[in-house]
Amino acid sequence: MKKYSFYGWETADIKDENGLNPRDHYDILMTCWCRETCAPRIRDIWNENNKTTGQCSVTAFLIQDIFGGRVMGIPRENGNFHCFNVVGDQVFDLTSEQFGDTVLDYENCTEQSRDKHFSKEEKRLRYELLKKMHREKVRERLRDM
Repeated sequence: MKKYSFYGWETADIKDENGLNPRDHYDILMTCWCRETCAPRIRDIWNENNKTTGQCSVTAFLIQDIFGGRVMGIPRENGNFHCFNVVGDQVFDLTSEQFGDTVLDYENCTEQSRDKHFSKEEKRLRYELLKKMHREKVRERLRDM
């Protein structure tokens, strides 16, 4: 099996309606994440070498659309949260690589509200852009299978 660097990759085995698992979606998202889908406050540090930077909430809510479950948040500085997914007993964070060697604590986190996150129009628009790009790439992948 291919090795990944995101948190929880080893056990992220749930399948979507097309038979794709979170690792498959990570591979697809690597072709979608870009400066335009990155949080504006950290867009200046986004780069091709760390595409997951600033992508957590839009990615976690997109993955929730696919697999269900909950979007949870790790408290960060300035009242922000780093978002990740919990589906059944599987915990995975497709954007954890943005923190490099920093160890995040995935215990006792707060469930995140889609309505609250998307009350910020810029975030909702980034989510919609990522969702559109992702949907197109999934279609391409399924055609190629």
